[in-house]
Amino acid sequence: MLNSLKKAFGGNDEPRPSSGKKGDIVREKSAELYEKAKTYFPGGVNSPVRAFKSVYGTPLFIERGDGCFLWDADGNQFIDFCCSWGPLILGHNHPRIREKVTKALEKGLSFGAPTALENELAELIIKHNKYIEKIRFVSSGTEAVMSAIRLARGYTARDKIVKFEGCYHGHSDSLLVKAGSGLVTFGETSSAGVPKAFADETIVIPLDDRTALETVFSDFKEQIAAVIIEGIPSNNGLLIQEKEYIQFLRDITKENGSLLIFDEVITGFRLGFEGAAAHYDIQPDIITYGKIIGGGMPVGAYGASAELMRLISPDGGVYQAGTLSGNPVAMAAGIAQLTELRTSNFYKNLNTKAEEFTGAIQRYVKAKNYRVNIFNVGSIFWFAFTDKAHIRAAGDIDPASMEYYKAFHRELLNRGIYLGPSGYEVGFVSAAHSKIELEKAKRAIFESLDEVFRHKPAV
Repeated sequence: MLNSLKKAFGGNDEPRPSSGKKGDIVREKSAELYEKAKTYFPGGVNSPVRAFKSVYGTPLFIERGDGCFLWDADGNQFIDFCCSWGPLILGHNHPRIREKVTKALEKGLSFGAPTALENELAELIIKHNKYIEKIRFVSSGTEAVMSAIRLARGYTARDKIVKFEGCYHGHSDSLLVKAGSGLVTFGETSSAGVPKAFADETIVIPLDDRTALETVFSDFKEQIAAVIIEGIPSNNGLLIQEKEYIQFLRDITKENGSLLIFDEVITGFRLGFEGAAAHYDIQPDIITYGKIIGGGMPVGAYGASAELMRLISPDGGVYQAGTLSGNPVAMAAGIAQLTELRTSNFYKNLNTKAEEFTGAIQRYVKAKNYRVNIFNVGSIFWFAFTDKAHIRAAGDIDPASMEYYKAFHRELLNRGIYLGPSGYEVGFVSAAHSKIELEKAKRAIFESLDEVFRHKPAV
């Protein structure tokens, strides 16, 4: 059976007929839970994208996950490529993580005091990561980035931050801004409740635009504390940058006495153990982490050289604290997960599997002449309904193409495939995705694409 699937969907993919339109999955219990949730939470959710506003139907309420599978409240089973938005690189409910967490739970949930588990996870990270010398654990990626910005400002005694349009760094006030009307402008608030004065300290420019960055440093000489970029921008499509551009960021920040921050909340420990820093072989000044280092538990961290980190309280004057920082359950989960990632050929096997998966889909759409590209780096991928060979800036994404994704998402759910409920979100392959499940997923993706392009959405 597997050989026949490989022949059909492997290296020499040929167009195959769609099985036709599938009926919509049952969502009765999820719909009931959603109606109830709306009486408790704004929009019925605790994070906006979960509301399914960009796709069809009500949100799915998940009951459980195991390996590469999810089951919702109505009993529907899905092959999951969202992986809790990235942290579950080993898949759901991994036995070694579960065992380590259970042992930690037996000793207590939280102490607000140091534990040996913090040392163990920090040693595991720093010993195998040449890009940082000291680390500070926090409770989320947002908190990690917020703290990194404060550190950069404290170190440089400057106030302004440069970020890029299309890069998301959490919901702290300094970074929840969008581009202004000009090529190089102060940011404008992208959320109610963010004071204009905060946004005025953030300059937003396009990605992959050297002139814009040169102009920024010319116009705001000796005012810029740091330039921050996602390791590989993955929150607004997958905007893969060329190494030459990232090296340009490194060079221009050094020349102007500013710091370079890599936000590796998604890419950290995903592309490889040393993340995007190693992928580009470029040393940033500060790196932020999250997601994978918690093994599915809430966690974040930021790290830098010992020289920079000595400014953090209680050693220095840059204050940052947190009751649940270094939470023992989260540390235990992270230790278990990162230990698995250190096994021989883990990343080679995972990335090869992901590249074969996305490569087969790309060959299929090319054979069918569909207007879609699958961009990927390591085990991260993104479906873009475009004929552009490269998309490196947010402005290159056609908003109208999201209507195609909306229809695609519905067809995938009806065939048992779960992707994030937004066409701007990336997908992930985990170690738990076996060849059999990936072949099933490819078949479902082929059929879904056939259906989408047979009935092209109105745009």
